[in-house]
Amino acid sequence: MKQAFPLSNALDAIDTALIRALAENARQPVSALAQLVGLSPPSVAERLRRLESSGLLAGYTVDLNLKTLGYGLQAIIRVRPLPGQLHWVQRLLEDEPAVIECDKVTGDDCFVARVVLRDIEQLDVVLEPLIERAETNTAIIKSSPVPRRLPPLG
Repeated sequence: MKQAFPLSNALDAIDTALIRALAENARQPVSALAQLVGLSPPSVAERLRRLESSGLLAGYTVDLNLKTLGYGLQAIIRVRPLPGQLHWVQRLLEDEPAVIECDKVTGDDCFVARVVLRDIEQLDVVLEPLIERAETNTAIIKSSPVPRRLPPLG
């Protein structure tokens, strides 16, 4: 089992450079990363293994162009389950393929979900199962001026 990255184990400049490079392109070969940070490929491979085993690097991902897949719209849906419906609503959100992210939050709502839609009519299909179990508030995403990015690394 991976252990959480300890806060006392601060990242050095090389770890930070490796993480930034992987965030830009996770498919870079170790040799290219090694050249970037000025270490040998085996040293970089060992650092990456250490970052993975510590739990800091939890995986590598793919960044899809959703429009190319036919998803012309995205929406944020705030969801407030009706009394006694929290677990049902969570299951509905987990099982809905259009939900690509969902956070359980504090405040007036319990969930904030990001959904992908081929067209506006698909929004009704996504919302329909929730109607009897939750109140929803939907906002169509016009643009994302701050795309997902790394947090400050030190």
